[in-house]
Amino acid sequence: MHSSRSASRSLSESNSELRRAVASDAAAIRELTRAAYAKWVPLIGREPLPMRADYDIAVRDHIIDLLYAGDRLAALIEAIPAADHLLVENVAVDPAFQGRGYGRHLMAHAETLAKSLGVTELRLYTNKAFATNVQLYLSLGYRIDREEAFVGGGVIVHMSKQLGAPAV
Repeated sequence: MHSSRSASRSLSESNSELRRAVASDAAAIRELTRAAYAKWVPLIGREPLPMRADYDIAVRDHIIDLLYAGDRLAALIEAIPAADHLLVENVAVDPAFQGRGYGRHLMAHAETLAKSLGVTELRLYTNKAFATNVQLYLSLGYRIDREEAFVGGGVIVHMSKQLGAPAV
């Protein structure tokens, strides 16, 4: 068990490590994602899709990078490469670590990953009701491409960001 003091340190102060997820991480990914998205359930009246994803399959088929603060899984980013872009499927930060810069750090990591894959566009989508997330992405240079009704209720906001030339 970590003290609240260790959880409150900023990313720059923490002993953090980023590593690629493997099959044995699926349960921890599921647990972190469920904890991170739980705050949205009362707002939208259902579990957000990342809470219901099959992470055994996602670890196999997607790129999931895990951010550790010391020995504790603090955050993760899940991405899906495509020919012309990288889709950020999920960014989840443990509630004890939210507001500490972990999400921003992982979004910057996604830019580096996209460039390493030779693509110059990042895409993501989020629920319009998650206004703080939409504002975060706008502050990081994303633009709103379109909005569409979600079959389960609500509105999906599709966003993208153009990057510089990929690494050669």
